[in-house]
Amino acid sequence: MTPNKEDYLKLIFELGGYEKKISNKSIVAGLNVSAASVSEMISKLEKDNYVKHSPYQGVQLTDNGLKQASALVRKHRLWEVFLVEHLNYSWNDVHIEAEVLEHVTSSELAERLELFLESPTVCPHGGIIPSKDQVIQEIKHPALSEVAAGQTVRIERVIDETELLDYLVSINLNINDVVTITEIGAYEGSLTLTKADGTHSQLSPKAALNMFVSVVK
Repeated sequence: MTPNKEDYLKLIFELGGYEKKISNKSIVAGLNVSAASVSEMISKLEKDNYVKHSPYQGVQLTDNGLKQASALVRKHRLWEVFLVEHLNYSWNDVHIEAEVLEHVTSSELAERLELFLESPTVCPHGGIIPSKDQVIQEIKHPALSEVAAGQTVRIERVIDETELLDYLVSINLNINDVVTITEIGAYEGSLTLTKADGTHSQLSPKAALNMFVSVVK
C-alpha cells in the first residue's frame, strides 16, 4: 500500500470512520488536499475494499480497512511514545516525525519497538495502542463540545493533528488535565475552562470538537 493511501485510511480512522461515515469535506480539511483528489482516492480505496462510500453521506472503513488502519496507527503511536519518552520530544512535536517513521516500519520492527517500550497502552495524545493484529477499540468518551457548562472533566484524548496540538500547548492544556467549563459563548460557542489552580483558558469550538473527556462531576 502506498503512503498516500495509508494517510487516508489513518485520517478516516482518526475522524471516527470505524463507526460512522466521514464526509469528503472533513477529509479535504484534514489532509489539506483538493476535493477532486479526495474523490479519486476514495474510489481507489473502495475498489481495494478498504472503505465503503455512500453518495451524499460519506465514507466508512470496511473490516479490512479497519485492520489496515489499526496496524498503521499502532506503528505511529509506538513511535510517538518513543520520541516523547526517549528523545525528549514535546507531545505536540511528535506527530510529523511519527508520520514519516510509520511508513517505513516493518511488522517486526514494530514488535521490537513495543517490547523495548514495555508494551505501552496509550500514546502521548491518549489514543489506544493496539497489540499486534488487534483492531483498535478506542474508549468512547464524549467530545468536550458535548459537555454542559458547570461540569468538571478530565481531558482523556485529543485528535492527533499538529495544528490542534500546537494550539493546546499555546494555551497550556494537556492530557489528564482536570478543568471546569465555566462558560460557553452564546454566539460562536467558545469555551472558558478553569483549572484547579484558578487559571483560565479560552478554547475554540473547533478544538472542543476534537478533544474527548470523562466527566469528573
